[in-house]
Amino acid sequence: MAEVRVELGERSYTVYVERGAVGRVARHIPRGLKPTRVWVISDENVAPLYAERVVASFEDAGYETALEVIPAGEREKNLSRVERLYHRMIEARLDRKSLVAALGGGVVGDIAGFAAATYMRGLAYVQVPTTIVAQVDSSVGGKTGVDLAEGKNLVGAFHQPAAVVIDPETLSTLPVREVCAGLAEVVKHGAILDAGYFARLEELGEALLSMDAQTAEGIVVRSVEIKADVVSRDEREGGMRAILNFGHTVGHALEAATGYEKYLHGEAVAVGMAAAANIAEVMGLADEGVGRRIRALLGVLGLPVTGEGHSSREIAAALGRDKKAVGGTGRFVLVSKIGRAQIGVEVPMEALIEGLSKTGFPR
Repeated sequence: MAEVRVELGERSYTVYVERGAVGRVARHIPRGLKPTRVWVISDENVAPLYAERVVASFEDAGYETALEVIPAGEREKNLSRVERLYHRMIEARLDRKSLVAALGGGVVGDIAGFAAATYMRGLAYVQVPTTIVAQVDSSVGGKTGVDLAEGKNLVGAFHQPAAVVIDPETLSTLPVREVCAGLAEVVKHGAILDAGYFARLEELGEALLSMDAQTAEGIVVRSVEIKADVVSRDEREGGMRAILNFGHTVGHALEAATGYEKYLHGEAVAVGMAAAANIAEVMGLADEGVGRRIRALLGVLGLPVTGEGHSSREIAAALGRDKKAVGGTGRFVLVSKIGRAQIGVEVPMEALIEGLSKTGFPR
C-alpha cells in the first residue's frame, strides 16, 4: 500500500492507494473521526460493482450505514440533484457528526462533496474514487461543485476530504473509452510538472490502455503525488494550483457548448491541451517539438486532439463565461517545455482564434 499525505495544517489528510481497498474503506477513516452514521453515495453504474463491499466495510466496523444511488452522468451534476440529496439526508437522519462516502467517478465525488460541504454547514466525507480521472485528479484537493447551464463547476466549495481511499483494481472494469479519457489527466501532470513522468508515459504508450494492476498502481501513485504537492502549496488556487488547469480552459468551454453530452471530461481536456499547445506555438512561447509530443501522446492514447461542430469564435465567447476567467478574459496555462508551464497567460484574440483554428475549430 502507498500513502500520500496532503499537507494542509489541520485540514491535512492521507491518500491511500491499495489493491482491494474497496473492501477495507472503514479502516482508513481517521481515528479522531467517530461518525454517528455513514452515508454512501454512488451511481447506478458503480453501485452494483462495489457498493456492497464498501457498505459491509463500514457495517463490520460498527457504523450504521445507508446507501444512496443516483443516476450516472454529468447531467446529474446540478443543483436540482443536490437539493434532492439534501432531502434524502434529512430522511436518513444525518447529523453534523455523520460521514459521507463518495463511491464513484468525478461526478459522484463532486456532487457528494458539495452536498457534504453545504448540508448543516459541513459534514466530513471520504472519497472512494473508481475512475482514472477521479483517482489521479478530482478526488484530491477538495474541489466540489455542480454545473449550471452557462458553464461547468460554476457553483461549488473547497471542502477537503477526511481521507481518499483508492483501489487501482477498480480500473479493470472501466470501458476502454473511460480509460482513454482518464489518461488525459495523467498526460497533463507530466506535461506541466514532470518531464521524466511524461517520457515514461511516452515509453508505455498503448500499454497504458490495458490498465493492468501494476501499471495502474504506479501511474495513480505518481499522479497523486504531483497533485498532492500542488494542493499542499496552494489549497485554494491563489497561485500555483492554477497550473492544474492546463487544457481545462478550452475543455470546459467545449463541454458547455456541447451540453455535456458529446465529450467525456478527459476527452474535452485532451482537445483543450492540444489547443493550448497550438496557442503556445502561435505565440512563440513553446520550445520546438513540445506541441508535437503532447498531441502525439494524446493520439496514441486514443484521445481527440481536434474539435468540431463549433467555430473558434463560439469557443472564444464561451471562455469568457468560464469560472477561471478574470474580467471576462480567459486565462491560459501554456506549456513552454515538457515539465514546465506558465500560468495566467493572457492570449490576444488573434492568437486565440489562430490556435483554435489549428485545433480544428473553423474561423
